[in-house]
Amino acid sequence: MHIEFDQVSRSYITIDEAKKQSGLRILLPEIAVPGPWFESCKGIFYVKGLEFIAVKGSNPGTPGIAIGMNDTQSQLVEWTGQSSLPVVVWNDELPRSHWIAQLHLAERLQAEPALIPSNAEDRIRMFGLANELMGENGMVWDYRLTMVPAGINAPGATPEQQALFRFLGDKYGYTEETGKHAMQRVCERITMMDAQLSAQKARGSKFLIGDTFSALDIYWACACGLISPMDDARCPMATGMRSAYGQLDEASDAALSDALIAHRDFIYEEYLELPIVF
Repeated sequence: MHIEFDQVSRSYITIDEAKKQSGLRILLPEIAVPGPWFESCKGIFYVKGLEFIAVKGSNPGTPGIAIGMNDTQSQLVEWTGQSSLPVVVWNDELPRSHWIAQLHLAERLQAEPALIPSNAEDRIRMFGLANELMGENGMVWDYRLTMVPAGINAPGATPEQQALFRFLGDKYGYTEETGKHAMQRVCERITMMDAQLSAQKARGSKFLIGDTFSALDIYWACACGLISPMDDARCPMATGMRSAYGQLDEASDAALSDALIAHRDFIYEEYLELPIVF
């Protein structure tokens, strides 16, 4: 499978409209930032060839949306029981807001291409490494912690922007203590992924697990968009947001090898649509 680096558009419906429909619906933010959780969710269903209805959700703290509860946010909480995006809804089943549950649903709805290895050892390693990237206190989570003080104290930051980053701090459990070592933990996860990729290349595989494309390749490509986003032509972002992405310290920047960046690009070129699709 190969796609060119072009942008595609997507129409959104409201939560009220979505609740009246059946089939596959995914609640997404309508904002131009490559959030790893919703980009990987979209990517999994894209690879599976599963068409879905995009539903306009709003996360409190999303740039351009007031901090706190608004009508759409209230509807999101009422329908899904929580306030984060993305959320996947299939028919009348309970909404799925966790990345593992979303992956398992995609596997159930469309078996091929399989994104979870059948080999037990590969499967265990894939979920372990994916959790290091996407799970609570994983790489994406820790990078969000580093964004909090940087965003609040950024030169020229508006009160609205500072409120956004304070909200993120509350959401991800930022304290001076948790923030102190967050970038070190980001670096550890980057080093871990580089070692995995190197080991795979040494055994002749071009993928992060086993000999075939898996969900881990998607999770890395999308998580990498947070710590090293693609250029504006491939990944346009909302005004003022690009400066919050890709801000690594010296050790983390050194750990992010050319091979890891190349693997991200390979996965997008061969398997995924570009981020920021509306």
